[in-house]
Amino acid sequence: MTTMGARVVDLDEEVRVAVADVFASFAAKGSAYAVVAAFAGRRFPTRAYGGVWAGDIRWGRLTHGRVLQLLSNPSYAGAYVFGRFRSRRAVDPDGTIRIKSAELPREQWQVLIRDHHPAYITWETFLANHKRLAANCTCQGARPVREGGALLQGTVLCGGCGRAMSTTYSGGKAIYDCTHSRSDHVTTPQCRSVLAEVVDRVVGKRLLEVLAPQEIVLALAAADEVTARKANHNRALELRVERTRYEAARAERAFHHCDPDNRLVARSLERRWEEKLRELAEVERELACQMNEPALPSRDQLESLAADFPHLWAAPTTSDKQRKRLLRTLIGDVTLRSETRSMQLRIGIRWRSGAYEELITRRPHSAPQARRTPQGAVEIAKQLGSDRTNAELATELNRVGLKTGTGKCFNVASIQWIRYAYDIGRPQLLAPGELSVKQVAARLRIAPHALYGWISQGQIAVRRAAGGRLCMPFTPEVEETLRQRIANSNRIRLRTQNVPVGDAV
Repeated sequence: MTTMGARVVDLDEEVRVAVADVFASFAAKGSAYAVVAAFAGRRFPTRAYGGVWAGDIRWGRLTHGRVLQLLSNPSYAGAYVFGRFRSRRAVDPDGTIRIKSAELPREQWQVLIRDHHPAYITWETFLANHKRLAANCTCQGARPVREGGALLQGTVLCGGCGRAMSTTYSGGKAIYDCTHSRSDHVTTPQCRSVLAEVVDRVVGKRLLEVLAPQEIVLALAAADEVTARKANHNRALELRVERTRYEAARAERAFHHCDPDNRLVARSLERRWEEKLRELAEVERELACQMNEPALPSRDQLESLAADFPHLWAAPTTSDKQRKRLLRTLIGDVTLRSETRSMQLRIGIRWRSGAYEELITRRPHSAPQARRTPQGAVEIAKQLGSDRTNAELATELNRVGLKTGTGKCFNVASIQWIRYAYDIGRPQLLAPGELSVKQVAARLRIAPHALYGWISQGQIAVRRAAGGRLCMPFTPEVEETLRQRIANSNRIRLRTQNVPVGDAV
């Protein structure tokens, strides 16, 4: 805005403060969505265009689209730009002609005058904001840092299909899952889901080891060497692009200078020109990929990180988002490859310096495997099961300090389950000449409750073995007495079918 021959940002102080707070919030939060959240409940100015209110300030809610407009507009950085957009006519299927505008890359702007007028931010800050917005654009393949406890979110690759692994949360636990391979039907046997805490623990520990004081000197030397090697490689690619561009231009001139009637020569020159153009496109693509790689950390960054990194990493005031940013300063990406049979998990770390190393850890057991009775307890149960009762066996396992699969002490119920699951025999409680109540009832062809009634009345002598089991001496005299009592009873009826004694329990 111009007033009295001088340019000012805006005469309205509330407008100046609101716009300045947008750039300050983005510098602190690093996300356009976070800026909108910071302005929740606060009004924001918008200047009306056209109509009777043209030029007036209208106050309303700050939207995400408005934040993107502010951050991507070079006018707020004090620059005058012409040719930022290009309009073209488009014809709809119904014949309607529409005019569409498209934003051009910064290199194609026709006019760019920096420091043209007072600004809210510097030109360097504008470029940094533009790069930060591009890094947040997930629709173009970016994987920005987000909230959540998964330390390696956005940096994990699948070692089976090579695709980026998604971060999901189930039951409050973070999981790295290769979801894209399933949706695209390119799943491999190595495409699996891995519990995030297993990988994060190993990578976090390795990161602290790398930033130990004795490793800093080696890291600084490696960073200098890699930076120099990368600069030489980029310079070689630039020279190659320049040479290829010259050859393509030379082939174009040769084609245009050719006699059109000489079609044999014209076709050869045209084919040569097309080959040079393809070669130029490939070289330019390679150079663009090389230039778009994240910059290596500088010596100052490495020294500042290593100064008090362990305390900074473990501090309760350090958020998960900040830990991820610290980790991404040194680590480019992490590749996971799972071994199905050995339950091993191979963790490949690609450092920003270009170095690569592989760490090996074991995957946690599945829920059924984790709740399985320890093998040591099973072996003891097999050795002593045929001689000990359930209570005695539980006491022995607790004495040696063993626990069940759920981490509890053994009891009679858990021992009964072990006997059933692993087919462990029970101790022989019956003495020679003794039968159980059910065996006697089966031999006499009566219901067991009749015998239990006589036992409770003291009419039949029994012995109570360990574990509370009733053992009945069954001599011929006792059998004759019981049969006579059954014959004299009007309430006891004989069963039509007898159960073999050997099958009775």
